[in-house]
Amino acid sequence: MKVFLELVEIRTKLASLFPFLIGLLFSAVTFKQVHAENMMLFFLAMLVFDMATTAINNLMDFKKAKNDDYQENTNIIGIAKLSEKKVSLLILSMITFSSLIGIYLTLQTSLLLLAMGGLCFLIGIFYTFGPVPLSRMPLGEIFSGVTMGFGIFFITIYLNIFDLGILTFAITGNCFVLQGAIKELFAICWASVPMIFTIANIMLANNLCDLEQDISNHRYTLPYYIGKENGVTLFATLMYGCYAFILVGVGIGVYHWAMLAVFLTLPIIRKNVQTFSKNQEKRTTFALSIKNLVIFNGAQVLALLLSLIIK
Repeated sequence: MKVFLELVEIRTKLASLFPFLIGLLFSAVTFKQVHAENMMLFFLAMLVFDMATTAINNLMDFKKAKNDDYQENTNIIGIAKLSEKKVSLLILSMITFSSLIGIYLTLQTSLLLLAMGGLCFLIGIFYTFGPVPLSRMPLGEIFSGVTMGFGIFFITIYLNIFDLGILTFAITGNCFVLQGAIKELFAICWASVPMIFTIANIMLANNLCDLEQDISNHRYTLPYYIGKENGVTLFATLMYGCYAFILVGVGIGVYHWAMLAVFLTLPIIRKNVQTFSKNQEKRTTFALSIKNLVIFNGAQVLALLLSLIIK
């Protein structure tokens, strides 16, 4: 179990947990509706698929590594002497399990879920799989942030409000009709941005800390192209941008005023950003990006709970 949890990097699953929790609470506060069965099933499918994508990442990194020391002393597959075949079967089993739940939820809702979930599956799998995986290109931050920060958040809300007519899909004869409520969909998209930024920042911080090692393994991520200094500036910009979206969101009615409580975390986040900006090291400062995600999104969860109580 210890090796399995290391293979799937269970500590990183907070990145998918928060979009789910915030999506659940946003549904309750904004749309006053939650489907408990859909939430339990989707959470299970989401968690297992997230573990599968991380296992794919570790397997591909092990196979494609040009650095023997990385294979033997850094990657869990090499450290634990795991069978590549067994790891592959485990990954396939997890993807199949998540797919079956996804198909069931599609039957309970609509084909829109199949399209949204299928796209997230494709991005998650090809993020590290294939001849030119997305994670080895300067696109990792975009795809991880949007797929998890927006994708999980949006699907969570959709599973709660699919019957309210806010987003509908219908086939009539040779035509299909996709219809949505602009105001409500805009609010959902706006509310997803802070999660997109905080999740993208974990990938950015990881790539900044691993820049030299990645280059030795022929892995050319965003910091390789924009430079370490610009990467650090981007890290700070994304983090502070989260507060800007909360502030404007309250002003335009996306959030209840109680969401301003998130600003109480600003001194801690600012200190973490300054510390990371001075030194980007996997062993000592990378964890600050995860702490920022937990602190900021944890504050969002509490603020949404407060909004629910007040409303």
